[in-house]
Amino acid sequence: MGSHHHAPVSSARRGPLARALVITLGVFVVQIVGALWTGSLALLFDSVHVLTDAAGLAMALGAATLSVRPTSARRSWGFRRAEVIAALLQAAFLLAVGAYVLVEGVRRLITPTDVAAPEMIVFGVIGLVGNLAALGLLARHRTASFNLRAAFLEVLNDALGSVAVIVAAVIITLTGWMRADALVAMLIGALIIPRTLKLLRETIDVLLESTPAGIDLDEVRGHIARLPHVRDVHDLHITQIATDLPVLTAHIVVDDDCYRDGSAHAVLDQLQECVARHFDVSIDHCTFQIEPLGHVHHETELTH
Repeated sequence: MGSHHHAPVSSARRGPLARALVITLGVFVVQIVGALWTGSLALLFDSVHVLTDAAGLAMALGAATLSVRPTSARRSWGFRRAEVIAALLQAAFLLAVGAYVLVEGVRRLITPTDVAAPEMIVFGVIGLVGNLAALGLLARHRTASFNLRAAFLEVLNDALGSVAVIVAAVIITLTGWMRADALVAMLIGALIIPRTLKLLRETIDVLLESTPAGIDLDEVRGHIARLPHVRDVHDLHITQIATDLPVLTAHIVVDDDCYRDGSAHAVLDQLQECVARHFDVSIDHCTFQIEPLGHVHHETELTH
């Protein structure tokens, strides 16, 4: 017995991703032209960084498109988990880029590289304007899914990179201190890595079928156990298929009288209402196996 309500994934989420991808690719073209024009390694590095993030946005868009495909006999959940896998890969890319920034920053502190600072400012500002436009598209939707959170972080990382290029170029123009470029780049890496690690941990938790954040499994168990006619709760699992799709399964032992007086259906209604309304995270997709008292011993015999 269960409740099975599949919350549809809004196709509107794909629009912001597609527009952000177009803007990010435009920023990449402008910055790669600027890097070739000025001979700036810092700008070249930032343009490669933008290209990496554009690939991440393309991956996110592909996952968002897959997630709205219908279910089938082979894939009963459809491709809903594609967004989690895409977010995991994006987080891994971001972590690699952040680590590289720190390593490259140390190298440039030891061996400073000459850059054409005034021209860097111009191309840095152009890149920042494009990044801010993409951020504006994604900001309103960034909490809708793991996928969009990862995409927002990547564009935010690009914007911080553009700011870093501008700040470093201004300092170098005014003082001639070339190591400013390395220090600012390392600061950006230090800022982005903690957020990336948090997203990486959350997506791995979903793939490991950990209890979703915001749900206390013991609290749910205790609340169910206090319902009328419920004698025991076992094999309780709460996992998460995608951002907006937590799933609960449980075996509920009830009084034998529930099978004689027909009140088992009322118990099921109470269970569904309990998990849908009484907790911070609503669980709409739940499956309960209602068992009489004597069935517990039968299950124990089968598992030994």
